Amino acid sequence: MSSLETLVRADGQHTRSNPTTPLSKSLRFRWRLGGAALILLTLANVPAALGWGGKVRLARKYRAGQTTVYATEVRTHAQIDSHPPELKSFFPPVPADLAMRQQNTVTVAAVHEDGAADVQQRFDRFELQSDLSALPEELRDSAKQAQREFSQQMSGHTLTVHYDREGRLVGFEGADSLLQQLDAPLREPLHQMLRLFLEQMGGQALYPDHPVKRGEEWTQKLDAEPQEAYAFQVQGSNTLHYSGKTRYHGIKAGIVEYHFENTLIPAEAGMRKGGALPLLEAMGMKLKIQISGQGKGQVLVALDDGRVLQNHSTLHQTLSAHMEGKGGLPLPTAQPAKLEIQSDTEMNVEGNAK
Repeated sequence: MSSLETLVRADGQHTRSNPTTPLSKSLRFRWRLGGAALILLTLANVPAALGWGGKVRLARKYRAGQTTVYATEVRTHAQIDSHPPELKSFFPPVPADLAMRQQNTVTVAAVHEDGAADVQQRFDRFELQSDLSALPEELRDSAKQAQREFSQQMSGHTLTVHYDREGRLVGFEGADSLLQQLDAPLREPLHQMLRLFLEQMGGQALYPDHPVKRGEEWTQKLDAEPQEAYAFQVQGSNTLHYSGKTRYHGIKAGIVEYHFENTLIPAEAGMRKGGALPLLEAMGMKLKIQISGQGKGQVLVALDDGRVLQNHSTLHQTLSAHMEGKGGLPLPTAQPAKLEIQSDTEMNVEGNAK
């Protein structure tokens, strides 16, 4: 028997056992209608509640012409340790603190038949700040001036970014000419910060290949071979957890938490291009470099097309460089020849569709 039938029968039994006046009949009639309406409203809302908590498909669906504005802040702190201390002289000094603040207008310029997309990233505002205390004093003023000029030139500048159908970054163009104006200590860290930002904006290694329910986990491989634009061999995995649904500026969104680990080994060609490897080889030494990273965060993904709406993440990386003599023999020093750079990066991205 349904709740509505129980209500009607109970009211009928009460009427037969309790003779009433016309006024009391009117009151009971209004109560009966009110109770029936309440139950009908409750039953009507059940499918909507179940649908809100059911499985969802998180997938990137690019739409040509779609525009989203993002406000982003990235902060990195680095610490260097070397044995012996003189080993630092073989590498460009690394800024202890680097901060990047920006507003970007992101427009999907073209969508290809295979689902990949070309995206225009316009920097409406850009500000770069760094700690230059590691530089020789005579170079600091020129580095600060280059930093200011770079920030001014980035404001209003547009990058062309290429993503595959799953939101993985394929490459980007338009930054090299500007980055070359910076001194080496800033050039590579900023290049990596830009790459990290573009990866996170695209939803790198985020989307599952099947609908997911609340509480479900899935894993994405991060393995990749060295490329001309990114001369690192990458190994790792990203574990993701779907936590449920929410609304972000009125847009229905899925909440995804994630944590990942990866290892990066630079390709020999990239190290030769940087200049450090030929110098060490001329001195009869070998150089081995490995970068290990661990990160975590939370991202909000639009349920209609999978675009990233918000991303809060942290990343810890350790760069370890070991020097060996010819034939793999250790160097004749009292301590192992080792350089280690520890870096911590925090990124916050807030989107707002136009």
